[in-house]
Amino acid sequence: MQKKLILPKNYKSILDLKETEKGIRQIKEFFQVNLSDSLNLLRVSAPLFVKSGTGINDDLNGIEKPVSIETGGNFQCKAEIVQSLAKWKRMILKEYAMNPGEGIYTDMNAIRPDEHVDNLHSIYVDQWDWERIITKENRNLDFLKYIVGKIYSVMRRTEIYLYERFLIKPILPEEITFIHTEELEKEYPKLLPSEREKIVAKKYGAVFVIGIGANLKSGEPHDGRAPDYDDWITVNNLKKNYKGLNGDIIVWHPILEQNFELSSMGIRVDKNSLSQQLKLRGATERRKLMWHKRLLSGELPLTIGGGIGQSRLCMFFLRKAHVGEVQCSIWPDEMKSTCLKNNIFLL
Repeated sequence: MQKKLILPKNYKSILDLKETEKGIRQIKEFFQVNLSDSLNLLRVSAPLFVKSGTGINDDLNGIEKPVSIETGGNFQCKAEIVQSLAKWKRMILKEYAMNPGEGIYTDMNAIRPDEHVDNLHSIYVDQWDWERIITKENRNLDFLKYIVGKIYSVMRRTEIYLYERFLIKPILPEEITFIHTEELEKEYPKLLPSEREKIVAKKYGAVFVIGIGANLKSGEPHDGRAPDYDDWITVNNLKKNYKGLNGDIIVWHPILEQNFELSSMGIRVDKNSLSQQLKLRGATERRKLMWHKRLLSGELPLTIGGGIGQSRLCMFFLRKAHVGEVQCSIWPDEMKSTCLKNNIFLL
């Protein structure tokens, strides 16, 4: 669903264009170094495209189509611009012979042509994709919360770091609140999932919404998730029969006055959850693809991982009204004109 462009009343960026560029650089440098130290991650190089037909590329909610290219010259093949690197990272962890507790991160640059562009969404996506090897015993909700807490701590430190340099007042709460999608639906049954997120983001300042992908008690999922990276089918609470070992980090954006997703992450599928989720999504034919064969054979390690939006972080920390203020992309002419009239200067 295409959202209406949000135009904050009397908006004026805290930083001018030059200071904004300085802020972007400092956020990216500080955050990735601290993320790497906190989660024990090695920076690795990443592909811009992967071969078609391998199952490596991600289809996000399961409906988005990647940009395809065909090479020429003395090497002819079909390839796809990546949409994320969730599956690719597990293969790299295998190739680098890493152990439980070790991981990787990379700068992921992607094109998502099906996006409806607005204040938050762009055709161009830049994020830190990270992945870390875990043990079988780590595949539980407590461990997921432990990792979320580490990432959130880096976010808070980044906000304080920027305050010392640009005097942008910190607003993140000391702790992040965990809430399951079943709890949200139970408390706000008449609201849409995005409306539920807005209420709790405003109430708590920062939340981790658990369990995205499986059908809730109502019969509908909170939001879509592809069946072959995050584990959204495993029961994480036997007493309440809540499902999902994944979720989103969502904060309250004071300029836009709405919920604002910074990261999507989770414990990844194992052989059992992959088989179940492929069946539920009517995608069992993927079992024949190279990546899926390797996972189902037990060749790939158990992992936890996710993506953290670089432009999203910059937009939030610098209190920007539009993602185009912190990244270069393309926008509808009408949007560019409207933004300019409302003191929103797109790069």
